[in-house]
Amino acid sequence: MSILEDIAAQQHEFVGWRHALHENPGIGFAETFAAELVARKLEEFGFDEVHTGIGGTGVVGVLQGARPSNRVIGLRADMDALPIMEETGKPYASKVPGVMHACGHDGHTATLLATAWQLARSRDFAGKVVFIFQPAEEGLGGALAMIEDGLLRRFPCDRMYAYHNMPGLEFGRMLTRPDRLMAGSIFFTIRVQGRGGHAAQPQATVDATQIASNIVMTAQSIVARNIDPVQTGIVSFTDVYAGTNSFNVIPDKASLKGCLRFFDKQIGDAMAERLEAIAKGVAATYGGEVEVEFEEIFVPLVNDPEATSVAIAAAIDIVGEDKVDGEITPIPGSEDFAYMIENLPGNYIWVGTGPGAMPHNPGFDFNDDIIPVVASYFCRLVQIELA
Repeated sequence: MSILEDIAAQQHEFVGWRHALHENPGIGFAETFAAELVARKLEEFGFDEVHTGIGGTGVVGVLQGARPSNRVIGLRADMDALPIMEETGKPYASKVPGVMHACGHDGHTATLLATAWQLARSRDFAGKVVFIFQPAEEGLGGALAMIEDGLLRRFPCDRMYAYHNMPGLEFGRMLTRPDRLMAGSIFFTIRVQGRGGHAAQPQATVDATQIASNIVMTAQSIVARNIDPVQTGIVSFTDVYAGTNSFNVIPDKASLKGCLRFFDKQIGDAMAERLEAIAKGVAATYGGEVEVEFEEIFVPLVNDPEATSVAIAAAIDIVGEDKVDGEITPIPGSEDFAYMIENLPGNYIWVGTGPGAMPHNPGFDFNDDIIPVVASYFCRLVQIELA
């Protein structure tokens, strides 16, 4: 029996875990149900070590292979949900109002648990596998929290691997690339201070709305005129507010929020520097003032070439060469697994789950049928790495 067939035979068990996770979601650093379920299962599987509370609600399990070796491979899944009201109508829909697994992290967790179950049965590998169940991936810094809590020092790995489901992509198709795969991201907040007044006397005001509008428009020149054309970047304003809910009052304040995205940290720093200069320059032009705050949320996700070669080989063994693409175009989305492999060789791979609502949509639901496929892929990774 193949790895895939062996794992698929227990699919009903894995689906049960996934549905339980889906029913009981927790947003970043509040994934208590998931953390407790994961720790309980790892102990039931007979793991050598189970550690909880790492980086808040993170869980780490260590499994020693049957053969001695100093090699250690890390496998990571994220556990957090999103502040979205679910609209799937599924019998296992979220029981927590306003919170749902709208990105498939419940499926990622169930997949890694299925992998843990399979590997714990035989331990047919040399060395150790570290299973990392991470909190707060959705922009709240869960990877950094685990790292700052000693993750990489306490559980050093030679390489680390992770995956993400991709609705709309052919079921079982696997996509990755060496080098830069996903973008880094810096969130920004710009607060504009003007001088309010009557709409009939604009000459007596410093119009915060005018300042904010010009900042939005001028900032688009950053990519067009300040970034090398062979590089790339994105400036997105996602929240712009000014006003008093009135037809005849010019507001004295405005606020703008958004994000910068980039595949090179130096480009990201340059974009932030230019955005601050533009905001201050525009405000000064119209007689106002601004405060600009930046928060680095994600670094670019850079896949190690050797780890990527191993990932591609494992993927081909499970789904076939025709379903694996190892040279895709970089994706401008962000992922905080990037922090875990910033100074450690690793690979991140996308796995198609077929038709369905896209992530971060209230109608999204993870496709359970992909669990045995990816769990088999993880097991094959371990076989190759820890032969």
